[in-house]
Order: sequence, then C-alpha cells, then structure tokens
Amino acid sequence: MDQHIEQAIDNFRDNARRYDKTERYYRGDHNLAFASEKFQNTFGTLFREFALNLCPVICDALRDKLKVTGFSIDHADTRQSSLRSELKQVWQRNRMAIRSGEVHKEALKNGDAYVIVWPDSNGEAMIYGNKAISCTVVYDDEIPGRIVWAAKYWRMADNRFRLNLFYPDRIERYISTAKNEGFLPDAKGFAPFTEAGSDTFILNNPYGVVPVFHFANNADISMPGVSELAAAIPVQDGLNKSVLDMLVAMEYSSFRQRWAAGIELQEDEQTGAAIEPFKSGVDRLWTTQNPDARFGDFQAADLNQFLNVKDGFRADMASVTGMPLHYFSQHTLGLPSGESLKKSETRFLAKVRDRQESFGQIWADVMEFAVRCEGSGPDNRIITMWEDPAPLTEREFLENLLLKKQLGVPVGQSLTEAGYGGDDVDRMLLKENGPF
Repeated sequence: MDQHIEQAIDNFRDNARRYDKTERYYRGDHNLAFASEKFQNTFGTLFREFALNLCPVICDALRDKLKVTGFSIDHADTRQSSLRSELKQVWQRNRMAIRSGEVHKEALKNGDAYVIVWPDSNGEAMIYGNKAISCTVVYDDEIPGRIVWAAKYWRMADNRFRLNLFYPDRIERYISTAKNEGFLPDAKGFAPFTEAGSDTFILNNPYGVVPVFHFANNADISMPGVSELAAAIPVQDGLNKSVLDMLVAMEYSSFRQRWAAGIELQEDEQTGAAIEPFKSGVDRLWTTQNPDARFGDFQAADLNQFLNVKDGFRADMASVTGMPLHYFSQHTLGLPSGESLKKSETRFLAKVRDRQESFGQIWADVMEFAVRCEGSGPDNRIITMWEDPAPLTEREFLENLLLKKQLGVPVGQSLTEAGYGGDDVDRMLLKENGPF
C-alpha cells in the first residue's frame, strides 16, 4: 500500500497549506504586507499583529444555528422505540452536544472536518471528531459520494508519526521509523505498526464501510469543502488596510499643523542645522519681535472618508458571505425593526438550512454506523433533527394556534402543538367542555 501512503501524505501536505491560512485569519493573524512604509516607520512593531477581525463572526454565527436536537427513524418497526433510545445513549455517551459543535466549527472554518467511529474494548461505539489537517478521504469515481479509503495521521509523544489507512474491510496501521520534528516523512519512512502481543498491523473491519465520515462545507460532488472564510479573506485584507491608513492619517494629519513665516532661524554652531524656533504645547505661546512675521495653521484631515471606506468594507463582507449587515456593524442608522431584521436574515437562514441538510445526512450516517457497531442491523434509515434556526416568538406561536382554531383545527391538537402534555391537554379540555 505504498501508493496509498504516498497519496495520503501528498494530500496532507497540500491541505496543510490551505488550512493554515483560514486558521490564521480566524484567530486574527492576518497578512499585513500591504502596510505602507510610512505606517511601518511610524508605528514599528506596535501594530504588527493588528487586525479588525470579522472572520470569527462568519463562522460562529453559522455554527450557533447548527444544533442537533436528536434523531428520528424513517420507518416503523417493533424496534423503533429501542433504536431511538440507543441513538440517544450513543449521542449522550460521546458528549456530542458539545463535540458536534466543534465538528461544525472546524468544517465552517477550514471547509472540512472528519468523524471516526469505532467500538471500544467494551463494544460501545465511540465517536471521535478530528481536525481537517489530520485526515483525508478518497472518493469513488464510479459512485460519487462513496469513500473508497481514508487516512489519518498524528504525532506521538516521542516525535514519531502514526498513520492509519481505513478501508471497508480492514484498517492498516503504520509508524514512522525515525523521529521527526518537522512535517510528515515520505512513504518510505513508514513501517507496519504492531502492538505488544500481536504480530499483525491490520485490524479487521467487519462492517463493510470506511469508518471515516467527511463533513465537507459547501462542497461540489466528491470534492473537498470550501471554507466560509474563502470569500471573506480578500475583503478582510481591504478592511485592515483602510484602518491602518486611518491610523497613519490620525498620526500625521488629524493634528492641526501650525506654521510661521518671516522669522529668521538660528543655526546650530556644531552641526549647522536650523534650530526649531517654537515648541508646540497647550502651555506654550509663539511670540516674536519681528513685526512682519506671520502665523497660521493647516486644516486637519477629515477622517470621515476613512470611516466611510471601513463601513463600505463591512457591507462588502456581508454581501460576499451572505451574513446580515448588523452582524458586522452594531451602529447602523437607527435601530432596525424586528420585521426588517427577519428580512435581512433570509439569505443567511437559507445557508443555515443548506448546511443542516448536508451535515444532517453525514450525522445520520455516523449514527447508523455507531448503532451497527453495537449490534443493530444495517438497515436503519435515520434522520437528523435540528433546532429551528428562526423560531417564532411565543406571541407569534400562540397567534398561529388561535388562527388554526378559527380555521377548524381541533383544540386538543393546537394545545399539543403549543407544548402541553397529554394529561394537561385532557384536563384543560375537560375544564372547558365540562364532564359531559
């Protein structure tokens, strides 16, 4: 399998360069190569890591809307209740309420995220979220969307690398033969890995499915995902430059520069350079005995133009990412109404629902494989349930229920939709209609 090891290492190296940029921009480590010479001379390293970072908003706002609430079964059988209970136990045991958010954030930030599922020594399915940089998958050209094989690497405490290749029928394990503090060695630097008491480096995979699941954000068919920051990074660079230019203007032009004319300057006897005749300060006056001397000042620079450019980049950021403008700028003209906020989030909510659809299918595959590891049959059609990204307010919800009642919807059904339990509904109906 040297060919697959070579391909996996090439993928890891290529992906590392791609993910490095989105990782840096998310945490605010931006490219400031465009900073002018005047800026560098003025501020030196004071603003070396300066950035008006809007990148986290793009990923975090979307992630906050992606909350898995549970799973349903797409077919009715005698095991439906027990299967639903098993799915809940697997999800809670692996703390997926938190881990799923981490997977979503990784996929939105870098374009890709991975989940590996495998039973532990007790036969319980364990779900492991993995960073984009540590995994890669290869898709079937004949059957788009089907993973042929996958790979994962990680560095051990002794600076050697482990590399696993995942196939539908087996898992091959390798380890680097030499310690390496740099990046991955070539394929020839790996040898089969065996544990103590075992003479084989291959684990049997009886499930017939590659146990690696790929969360590809906004991806084409059988292609790597696209980071939500891909379109935002050029705009972020422009925003940073506009702020840096404003800082230079504030340093050089916002202070009213004063001038004097008709004054004879004295020279330094040692250097021959002219001596500055006046010092500026709130406690200083400029005076001269020359009646022909004139004084004046230059107009301070208008910084509003820089602020307008900065706000323009915020609007561009909202346009290219599909995010509502008020996510980037809280100081809009007046406070927008609730109805206008809903309309401004239409495109954003469409993106959320698209991610729910694509990620939801992968989570369903993850959970189907997990319960299969614990002995459930392979034919479990699971549907991922999501929290509504745009829930109605309580008033809107009750108004809809009243409208349904006027249209003839039974009161009991309306109360059930309002969230009341069966006993409460029966009691309220009894109170309303009487015992007869």
